Amino acid sequence: MQPDYLGFIFWKPSKRFFGGSIPELDKTISRVGVFVDANIDEILSCTQTFSLNAIQLHGNESPEFCAKLKEQFKKQHNKIDILKVFSIKDSFDFSQLGPYEMSADFFLFDTKGKLPGGNGYQFNWEVLKGYPSKKPYFLSGGIGPEELDSVLEFLQKEESKYCYAIDVNSKFEIAPGLKDINRLKEFKNRLYVTNS
Repeated sequence: MQPDYLGFIFWKPSKRFFGGSIPELDKTISRVGVFVDANIDEILSCTQTFSLNAIQLHGNESPEFCAKLKEQFKKQHNKIDILKVFSIKDSFDFSQLGPYEMSADFFLFDTKGKLPGGNGYQFNWEVLKGYPSKKPYFLSGGIGPEELDSVLEFLQKEESKYCYAIDVNSKFEIAPGLKDINRLKEFKNRLYVTNS
């Protein structure tokens, strides 16, 4: 499949919790560790153990926490990207982003639901018309095969200008953590062909 990013969930309550070992991956694939309100030591330990390239913070991590984590990565001479997640439903206060501008490398917008992620439905993308930043962001939240036309339409709009990546997960699953490769291939091929 050669995805640009591959996520590994390190939040124990998740039905997709990753407790194994990562097989040999192509160097072009970034390994992303997904954490929810974990402490810095846990994140640093997982980053080292699993050779992670990026950290996705899916909880209530403060701007100070993100800055401290970034500083720790610098001290270890590790170039680790930090993705800070914000959950959206029908509206969003974009002023929340400002304090994270310096510490987050990317923002990720997901659907607000009962769980920190993987709720399986999308938020109102119209909200992103108000996106005030130039920081690249990941679009997430209930994106599956049925949403391909909506994604392609969104990518033609001004609010997608800083959309860096499309994050897919639960709607391509056969079981938690197990993806339907054929449906993923079809989605990726149509997305790349239509949008290139």
